[in-house]
Amino acid sequence: MELFDSIVISSSLTQIGSDLTPLLESRQKFLCFALGSQERGLLPLEQIAEVLSVTLADILAVPEMPNCVMGIYNWRGKMLWLVDLNYLLDYPPLSPPEQESEALMAMVIQINGRSMGLVVQYVLDIELYDPIQIQPASADLFPPRLLPFLLGYLPSANSLVFDSEAIARCPLWQVHQN
Repeated sequence: MELFDSIVISSSLTQIGSDLTPLLESRQKFLCFALGSQERGLLPLEQIAEVLSVTLADILAVPEMPNCVMGIYNWRGKMLWLVDLNYLLDYPPLSPPEQESEALMAMVIQINGRSMGLVVQYVLDIELYDPIQIQPASADLFPPRLLPFLLGYLPSANSLVFDSEAIARCPLWQVHQN
């Protein structure tokens, strides 16, 4: 009798697992990071090449750049532009760490063969969400300066979902390419 019960339970669990497979496969990975003082931002993980820990001592400031550009950083022997994501998105700029050796986090995005580091205070976690749950961003919910960079928002996670391609296409970078 026990053998029969375990077979029934086993086949039931297998059925439940196979029923969940489409749900798990439809979920997408997002990197969650701190934005401003209390908000959370998300970037689709497939848009991120690497997450780096950088100190202010590692960043070379470049004159006559937009205020959101922190400078350049040596990444794998190449020049990587670092951008204060808070400042770019009209949040208060990142506070400099108390000590020069304290680190900030840079999310490296690569778009059309070009790399850029989006610097935030800290990265929280990798989270799974169903992209269907992303609500469109609208002008009555978000400030106009933020809208071009948003894919939308996830009410269940209380998070803004950003588009790294839109950030990379920001008109600020086009002006300073030459």
